[in-house]
Amino acid sequence: MSAQTETLPSALPATPLTKSDEADRLRIVPVRRTEQWVAAVAALAVLALALSSVIRNEAFQWDVVADYVTTTAVLRGLGLTLWLTALVMVLGFALGTLLAVLRLSGNRVLRAVGWGYVWLFRSTPILVQLLFWFNIGALYPEILGVRTVNLLGPVTVAVIGLTLHEAAYAAEVVRGGILSVERGQIEAAQSLGLGPWRRLRRIVLPQAMRSIVPPAGNMLIGTLKGTSIVSIIAVQDLLYSVQLVYHRTYQVIPLLLVATLWYALVTSLLSLGQHYIERHYARGTAGAR
Repeated sequence: MSAQTETLPSALPATPLTKSDEADRLRIVPVRRTEQWVAAVAALAVLALALSSVIRNEAFQWDVVADYVTTTAVLRGLGLTLWLTALVMVLGFALGTLLAVLRLSGNRVLRAVGWGYVWLFRSTPILVQLLFWFNIGALYPEILGVRTVNLLGPVTVAVIGLTLHEAAYAAEVVRGGILSVERGQIEAAQSLGLGPWRRLRRIVLPQAMRSIVPPAGNMLIGTLKGTSIVSIIAVQDLLYSVQLVYHRTYQVIPLLLVATLWYALVTSLLSLGQHYIERHYARGTAGAR
């Protein structure tokens, strides 16, 4: 019996797609995010109500705020706050860098000294430290034959107390930055015959700054706001200056708003500066923007 072949019907030629049909097939339909838009509208509504309440509430006494925001007493207190913040940060990071080097030392005694300092000053509230230094005359009436009663003024006490406190935190910030540098960079510097301090200054710290700057910026802002605690020992910073005014005028809320506005303005400027410094040290990395 002869084999029979069955001929299959040939497929119909495909109809060519027009450009509009092809665009319809490739169109990407975005996911509808109705819940997010509803939440955004609700958040804006709440924000608008809050701002309206703050602006229209007569208890805030915005006219009084405008009268005192640039007075001599307030500006003098602001100047002392800025000076105190800058000095404490410079001295704190200088001492903190030394402590970080001690903590990374190969000598166990030096590591223990660095660790003990950081542990002590991070474990004690800053207010307690300030009060101890303020009452140093009661603890040690004489040091090396010098009477300590009234030896340290309020501003000096504030500088010493805040510096020693900030140095403990700066030490951990610097130590973390140093540890972020690749070990190969240090070994390469050693192979070139660079000494320890030159390696730290020329090789390690420039690379560590990318990790140091963000927490250091947060510390700077925290120190600015933290200086308000020195008002407890009668240092005439920004907060103490407005307190002197409202103790006389009994206009507590508007004077506190004056201090709040100045703190908000300065911290905003510091945050902006931190952003540009971070971007400078992040050049050449994926996170730079």
